[in-house]
Amino acid sequence: MPNDIAKGPATPGCEKVDPILVANNVRRQFGGNVAVDVEHVEIPRGKITALIGPNGAGKTTFFNLLTGFDQPNSGEWSFDGKNLAGVAAYKVSRMGMVRTFQLTKSLNMLTVMENMRLGAQKQPGESLLRALFKPLWRKNEDTITITASELLSRFKLDAKADDFAASLSGGQRKLLEMARALMTKPKLVMLDEPMAGVNPALTQSLLEHIKGLKAEGMTVLFVEHDMHMVRNISDWVIVMAEGKIVAEGPPNEVMKNPAVIDAYLGAHHDSDLGADKIAKGN
Repeated sequence: MPNDIAKGPATPGCEKVDPILVANNVRRQFGGNVAVDVEHVEIPRGKITALIGPNGAGKTTFFNLLTGFDQPNSGEWSFDGKNLAGVAAYKVSRMGMVRTFQLTKSLNMLTVMENMRLGAQKQPGESLLRALFKPLWRKNEDTITITASELLSRFKLDAKADDFAASLSGGQRKLLEMARALMTKPKLVMLDEPMAGVNPALTQSLLEHIKGLKAEGMTVLFVEHDMHMVRNISDWVIVMAEGKIVAEGPPNEVMKNPAVIDAYLGAHHDSDLGADKIAKGN
């Protein structure tokens, strides 16, 4: 087990050497259904962590709670040492914790460049009074445009800068959403099923971009069903089932964990949990 991630054995809720996100007793209930019931979990700083589990395990709901898009029945969590419980989603983003969605949230009737500019924070032109005086915001907008252009080039979307977002393919929208998230200069990027609906031709590109985030010093937490992706880019894996954390550890160890195999397939197996079995189990 990598000693630069966990302080001790890789057990559910184990302490990390340098966690950037810590959650305690986070519970979300919809009527009689408990969607999330996480006693304790820590996300290691500067690493790529996969959050996996069968459909209905509570992964996206947990994302929504951590990022302020939903409120729990109970619980508390902190990001970079700052309490986030009850903090609005836009404030969470400003603090350096951004996310993408299973279904992309691009503004279809704006151009790709306009979508990118919207991702930037602390824009003087957002103030009604300042917006009336172009010299007060023009320089800042020029800087934002330069940053956006560099990101679009990096994500190979520069040729689409003036096109409406509605004209992009599903994979290109995923790239745009990831690029727009980087306009905030985040510390933690949370990706909800980044490979869902992506053309196989763009899959490798997305993988490289995610690894690139880590190379730039960012922490990545992503939800994914593609076990090939999980094995190849994750430093750490956390497994949810029925709203709870049932296992965590390095990818190769987690895939052999009986609790993980049981969560996906409904029965214990002696063999490793391969990509084919995952596909059948979902």
